[in-house]
Amino acid sequence: MAPSQPDWEDRIGRRLKLRDLHVLAEVVQYGSMAKAASKLGVSTPSISEVIAALEHALGVRLLDRTAKGVTMTPYGEALLSRGRSAFDELRQGIRDIEFIADPGSGELRIGCPESIAAGFLLPVMERVTTDYPRVKFHVEHVRQPTVEFPELMERKVDLVLARLVRVPSLGRLDEELNADVLFDDPYSLVVGAKSQWARRRRVDLVDLVDEPWIMPPLDAIGAYHLADAYTASGMKAPNSVITTFSLHLRIDLVSSGQFITVLPRSTLQIIGKRRSLAELPIELSMQPTPVAIVTLRNRTLGPVADVFIKCAREVAKSVAGRLRPRKT
Repeated sequence: MAPSQPDWEDRIGRRLKLRDLHVLAEVVQYGSMAKAASKLGVSTPSISEVIAALEHALGVRLLDRTAKGVTMTPYGEALLSRGRSAFDELRQGIRDIEFIADPGSGELRIGCPESIAAGFLLPVMERVTTDYPRVKFHVEHVRQPTVEFPELMERKVDLVLARLVRVPSLGRLDEELNADVLFDDPYSLVVGAKSQWARRRRVDLVDLVDEPWIMPPLDAIGAYHLADAYTASGMKAPNSVITTFSLHLRIDLVSSGQFITVLPRSTLQIIGKRRSLAELPIELSMQPTPVAIVTLRNRTLGPVADVFIKCAREVAKSVAGRLRPRKT
């Protein structure tokens, strides 16, 4: 039988405070009551009292205490998961009020992998910060590809610009995530403008097998497309001299003229000339490589997010035509 309303108010509703949930979250984040106390500027015994009061009100143990610190119990995980949602909704409400009171203000937290930040995000931010100079944008690096989006699930970011491994069905990735596809972003084989290969009108994959490559790990989409292209041609993919997720390192070394790599075409279009890069006349794959805005399904974003998404769609339309696969 579900507890009655008075039971909720008497046992929990009047005792469970947002401040206490915040304390619990800090203890879990730092793995120690002493460290959480130092962060919050209070004593360790006061932190212990807050956690004990929470456990007493709920009638369950939220944390397991060990000599090395604390870990969450399943009860603690359930409460903190809902607590994050509650804090996030309140934070969103405050942002909405601020934007309504002053449409030129607000903030947005964006998750973005380096390959999109160096390409597509650059013109989006140039436009949106010009139109809304007092809005604060926090861009957090996220690793791609992924199907989990932990930063979104933990509500550390409001939305993620992502390079998807598959085209979403009806705008959904799964039961919890929406995906608004902006454009298809093919991959290109890239060399430095001074490379011998940049001067050739015709280049085949077989010509490049023994050349020095600098590539992301095999679980990255670009590396997958390269391996797929070689396999389709009946060859093994070339071995990388250097393997790194760092886009800047790859671009710096490729621009010297010594290495070959794979880059999203949006990145090449935006920074290629400035960094002395050249695209080789080889089509890697005809598979869609969608770039999308990923959001939580049951989370209503505020007006600042709407402004950013509208701007991203406008920029996507302007660049999509230049990113169509090459005709060979």
